Amino acid sequence: MNTSVYITDLHKVGMKDIEQVGGKNASLGEMLQNLGQLGIQIPGGFVVTVAAYREFIRYNNLDEQIKKIINDIKLDDIESLRRGGLLARQLLKNAKFPRELSDAIIEKYYELSRGYDQDITDVAVRSSATAEDLPDASFAGQQETYLNVRGPAPLMNAVRNCFASIFTDRAISYRQSFGYDHFSIGLSVCVQKMVRSDLGASGVAFSLDTESGFKDVVVINASFGLGEMIVQGAVSPDEYIVFKPTLQKGFNSIIEKKLGTKDKMMVYGDNPDERVQIIPVEKPLQNRYCLSDERILQLAKWVTSIETYYSKLKGHWCPMDVEWAVDGLSKQLFIVQARPETIHSQKDFSKITEYVMDESTERKTLVKGIAVGDKIGAGKVSILFSLDKRVTEGHEFEPGDVLVTDMTDPDWEPIMKKASAIITNKGGRTCHAAIVARELGVPAIVGCGNATEILSTGQLVTASCSEGGEGVVYEGQVPFQKVETDLNDLPEVKTPIMLNVASPNMAFRFSHLPNAGVGLAREEFIINNYIQVHPLALMNHKTMNDAELSKAIGKMIVGFANEEEFFIHSLSYGVAKIASAFYPNKVIVRFSDFKSNEYYNLLGGKYFEPHEENPMIGWRGASRYYSEKYKAAFGLECKAIKRVREEMGLSNVVVMIPFCRTVEELHKVHDVMKEYGLERGKEGLELFLMAEIPSNIIMAEEFAKHIDGFSIGSNDLTQLTLGLDRDSSLVAHLYDERNPAVKELLRMLISTAKRMKVKVGICGQGPSDFPDFAQFLVELGIDSISVTPDSVMKTVKAIAEVEKQINK
Repeated sequence: MNTSVYITDLHKVGMKDIEQVGGKNASLGEMLQNLGQLGIQIPGGFVVTVAAYREFIRYNNLDEQIKKIINDIKLDDIESLRRGGLLARQLLKNAKFPRELSDAIIEKYYELSRGYDQDITDVAVRSSATAEDLPDASFAGQQETYLNVRGPAPLMNAVRNCFASIFTDRAISYRQSFGYDHFSIGLSVCVQKMVRSDLGASGVAFSLDTESGFKDVVVINASFGLGEMIVQGAVSPDEYIVFKPTLQKGFNSIIEKKLGTKDKMMVYGDNPDERVQIIPVEKPLQNRYCLSDERILQLAKWVTSIETYYSKLKGHWCPMDVEWAVDGLSKQLFIVQARPETIHSQKDFSKITEYVMDESTERKTLVKGIAVGDKIGAGKVSILFSLDKRVTEGHEFEPGDVLVTDMTDPDWEPIMKKASAIITNKGGRTCHAAIVARELGVPAIVGCGNATEILSTGQLVTASCSEGGEGVVYEGQVPFQKVETDLNDLPEVKTPIMLNVASPNMAFRFSHLPNAGVGLAREEFIINNYIQVHPLALMNHKTMNDAELSKAIGKMIVGFANEEEFFIHSLSYGVAKIASAFYPNKVIVRFSDFKSNEYYNLLGGKYFEPHEENPMIGWRGASRYYSEKYKAAFGLECKAIKRVREEMGLSNVVVMIPFCRTVEELHKVHDVMKEYGLERGKEGLELFLMAEIPSNIIMAEEFAKHIDGFSIGSNDLTQLTLGLDRDSSLVAHLYDERNPAVKELLRMLISTAKRMKVKVGICGQGPSDFPDFAQFLVELGIDSISVTPDSVMKTVKAIAEVEKQINK
C-alpha cells in the first residue's frame, strides 16, 4: 500500500486539494503556506485524507450496508433518523483499519510528537468534510472534534470516530434537505497539535457582523478554557466588536465590549480515561474580560488579513468564520480553524426585508436574550431538555412550536427546522444554536439565562429579533408585518437624506438603508439603556449614605476600573457603534437633552434633580452643561466623545448642543468643552447647534459665527413659536410645523445660514409626513433632511417627487 496518498503534512495542502482533504484542512494548509509571513500562527499537524476514508470503507465492505440503512430513513420521522444514524455510525465504529494505514498514521503521529520534543504529544483530532465550509453550505458541527488526544490507541479511536461522524443525524438530515449525495461527500481528518487554551482562552471570530451582515467589523466571542464551550453554547461568552477601517489606521478601534457570564470552562481531564472535563469558573475570573485590548486588536488584525487573503484568492468578498485560541503556557495566539461565512456572503443587500411589530399593541416582556437574525416568530412554547426526554415523556414537538431549551447540539437540527422560533438559556451569537438558526432562517434568542423557568409548555409567545442585538420574548401573539423593499427601485435624490438613530444595536442594520449619514444621534437612549444611573450619583454615591444605591452601582461597573470609566466607556461604545455604522459619513451626536423629570428617573437621580413645574422649558440642554451643579457630569460626556474621535479614530462624529438660549450660553458651553478636551476646529471637530428656540433664529447671524451648522428641531421650535404645550391634548389641534409663523422662521434661518456659509439641516418627521412641507424646505435649499429609519423609503420617494416638480 502506498500510504503517501492517505497521509500528508498539513502545511503541504491548500485550497486546490479540497476534494482530498476537505474544506477545513484545505483552509488550514492554505494559511500555513501563505499567511505565516504576516505573523499569523497556526499549530502544525498532518492530514488523513479522503482517500484513506474511502479505503477504510472499502476494506470493511461497508458501502452497501450503509446505503441500505440510509435509504430506509424517513426524514420526517425523527426516531427513524436517530435509529438509522446510530446504526450507520456503529458500523464504522466497529470497523478495523487496514494495518498499513494504521501504522502510517501512528508513525506520522510519533513524528509530530518528536517535533515538540515529546514521546506522545497532545493533539486535536478534527473532521473535515469535502462539502463542509463551502460558501453555499455550512456543515458547522455536523462532524466531530476530539480534544487532548494522547497516544496511538486513543488517536486511532478518535480518527475512526471522526469517520463515523459523517453519519451524524444532523449531517444526514442536512445533506438530504440540500440535495447532497451522501456517498459523493468524503471525510478527511486533521491531527493538529493542541493549543493549551485550557490554561488560557479561546473562541470564535467573524469578519462581519453576524446578524446584519455589516462588513466593516470583526466580532469576537471569547471564553476561558477550550473553545468547545462557546461552540456548544454551554456558556455566554464575552463579546468584542472591532471596527476595521480605523483598526487599519492604527487606532484602538474596539467599539464594543460586553462581559459574558463564562461560569464554566473545559480543561484537560485529570486521568487518561478523561480527555477533558468541565469545571466551574471562580467569580473573580468570571468578572474579568478574557482578552486584553492589545490581544483583541491583534486578533482582529489577523481575522482581517485572513478575510483579505481569501477574498483575493476567490476574486470576491469572502467573509470568514475563524476559531482561535490563546495558549496559557506560551501566551501566544493561534488560529485553529478558518472557513467562509455562509449566510451574508450569499445575501443580496439591495433587497431589504424588515419585520415590524405593531406599535399600537400592548406588549408584555417575558424574557430577553441575544437576538440571532432579524425575524419575528410566534407559536406555542415547547420546553425540551434533551431529545431522549422528548421521547420518553411522549412530548411530541409540533411544527410551528417555539423550541425552548437549555442549549442545543447539532443533533437537534431536525427539530429546530420545524420551530417557528428557538429560545435557549445559554449560548452566544456563535454557538451551534445560533449558527443553525441562521442557516434555517429561524429567529433565535440565545443566552436568556432562565427561559425554561419563566416560560411554560403550551404558552403562546412571540419571539422578536427585529429590535436590534437584544431579542425579546413577548406574551401572546403580537401582530407584525413583513416589509420588503428593493433599493434598485428607489429614485435618486439630490437632497441628502440622513437618519435619526437612537439605538446603537440597530445601527448596523440601518446602515444598509439609503443615507448620507446620521442627522441626529441621541445620547439619551444610550444613557437610559446602557448606563441607567445618574452621572452625579455615579460620581458621588460613596459619600451619599445610600447602601442600596452603592450596591446597585457596584454591580453595574463590574469589568470597569471605576465609576468614571464605566460612564465614559459605556457612552463611547454606544456612540462609536453608531459612528462606525455610517463611517465616513457625518454622524451628528447631540449632547444629552434630558429634562429634570427624566434625569430624576435615572438611578440616584432623586438626590440631584429639582422639581420643576414645566421641565420642558426648564433646566435642560446648554444651561446644564456650564452649571456648577452639573458641569462635572457634562465633562464625562465630553471625555466620551473625545475618546470616540481621538482614540477610536471616528473623526466623523460631529457634536451638537441642544436648547441653547443665548449666544453667551454657547460661549460658556464651549469653554467647558475645552476644559475637557473638546474644542471646535481642533482635531477637525465640528460644532452644530440645535435650532429649536426662536432666539436661535432671531440671533442666527451671531450664533453662526461660532458654529459649523444648524440642525432644526422642528418639534420644540413649533411649540415655542406658537406657545403650545405639545403634550396637552387640549391644544394639540394647533400644533403644525407648517404654520406660517414657523415657516417664516425656517425661511429666515436657512437664508442666514446660506449667507454665513454654515450648514443647515432638519431632523424631524415633518418632511416625511407632509410632502408640501418637504417641498418648502427643498425649495429654500436646505442642506439635508434627517428622518427616522422607518420613514426613509417614503421620504426618498417624496423628495424625488418634490425635486421633479421643482425642476419642471
